[in-house]
Amino acid sequence: MRFKLIIAFVDDQQTPGIIRAARDAGATGVTLINHARGEGITPKKTFFGLNLELQRDVLLFVVEQHLARTILQTLAEVGEFDHTPGTGIALQIDVEDAVGVAHQIQSLSEKVEDAL
Repeated sequence: MRFKLIIAFVDDQQTPGIIRAARDAGATGVTLINHARGEGITPKKTFFGLNLELQRDVLLFVVEQHLARTILQTLAEVGEFDHTPGTGIALQIDVEDAVGVAHQIQSLSEKVEDAL
């Protein structure tokens, strides 16, 4: 079985909805990293030297490759990444090898068979 890693950088207030949508689309789990910061094309404004940007979360999903594109598209739609600047981004990369997912392979096999 081959896997992809989907990495999403999202506003912390969107995190619960995006995780729920990813699970509905086939993700079996997520690793959440809190309090990330980033900057897009236009730097955020400051007020007396204090940064006014929102907190970001980094979401890491290890997903089966046949489900990856659907999950990625779901994240983009729910997070409105392509419609509203500054809402977040998501990307996927190939995973060469993974351990610790043996207990999920049976469930993933059934989902992939249904998706194909």
